[in-house]
Amino acid sequence: MTIPKFMAAVRLVGHGGADKLVYAEDVPTPTPSAGEVLIRVAAASINNTDINTRIGWYSAQASAGTAETAAIGPSPDKGDMPKYGDMPKYGDMPKDGDWTGSGLVFPRIQGADVCGEIVAVGDGVPGGRRGERVIVQSCLRSLARGNFTPWLGSERDGAFAQFVTAPAADTYRVECALTDAELAAVPCAFATAENLLGRAGVKAGENVLITGASGNVGIAAVQLARCRGAHVTAIAAADKCAAIEAIGADRCLARDTKLVAAIGKDSVDVAIDVVGGPNWPDLLDVLKTRGRYAVSGAIAGPIVQLDLRKLYLKDLTFHGCTSQDARVFPDLIGHLERGEIKPVIARRYALRDIAAAQEDFLSKALIGKIVLIPPPIGPG
Repeated sequence: MTIPKFMAAVRLVGHGGADKLVYAEDVPTPTPSAGEVLIRVAAASINNTDINTRIGWYSAQASAGTAETAAIGPSPDKGDMPKYGDMPKYGDMPKDGDWTGSGLVFPRIQGADVCGEIVAVGDGVPGGRRGERVIVQSCLRSLARGNFTPWLGSERDGAFAQFVTAPAADTYRVECALTDAELAAVPCAFATAENLLGRAGVKAGENVLITGASGNVGIAAVQLARCRGAHVTAIAAADKCAAIEAIGADRCLARDTKLVAAIGKDSVDVAIDVVGGPNWPDLLDVLKTRGRYAVSGAIAGPIVQLDLRKLYLKDLTFHGCTSQDARVFPDLIGHLERGEIKPVIARRYALRDIAAAQEDFLSKALIGKIVLIPPPIGPG
């Protein structure tokens, strides 16, 4: 194919509301550097981290959940000036709104999840990789420096565009019958879930509790825990529990359920959490002595109350999970090619409709991934 000089893309121009997402069709098409590939994006999906970064939720100033922080309404003290949850007003957004704390470089093309085709390669990459159908490990392990690993769409431009470059070492060929949209739902959510389960050492026969199970990491964790032979208790909104059980959970509890009453104290080997929030202490009550807790999100709020006595008297182990272990993505490709996992697609949007897509995502009314489809490639 002829690679055009310019492409369609959505650029994040600052922290704030959906007005900070600017769609344009005159963005220079990137060129792969040494060790990189250029991917024609077939589909890209939306994650919590896209919205968290846009609204500056990673700032130390944010204490509410994602939805509350993203909510915009009249400010009671300044008339119609927009209010940003418990965050500062738009004109005084935090500089530390990305997860590194050092500030994001704007404009930034977000998008951690991509499925597409390699159409060009940089120096040092075999030309035979052109034409491969690929997904990219969002956690770019090949670019790790010390304890820090950059992510696609955060520390470098991502997939909300017609083309994206990525390190060849983090770009994996996949051969399976899943659609482009389904494959675009895999990298961030399923790799995050695989990393959580791996770090927590989930084994066959163990009792695993998964919070936020109707979210995409939760859906992935349910499927991957079942692949390991674990017994899965999920937590989700009551009206979504039947769907989560159909996906593979042995039991799904409504999120307002009193956990100790429902499943018993000291009954869970592993808790997989992406929720946090005010009900977090209940997780420690249901964990067994020497139980393990793994976390990679806090959509209900990042500030929790921890009784240190429960941590040390029960010999609990906590795992914070962001950077992914080396085995995570190769194992995930294996699950895909063996047909052991099935991403759930809730809705597709055109790339230019990203603001509506993110609003839909934040409603939490849907089960499964919201996927963005870029426009067809025009003449170069």
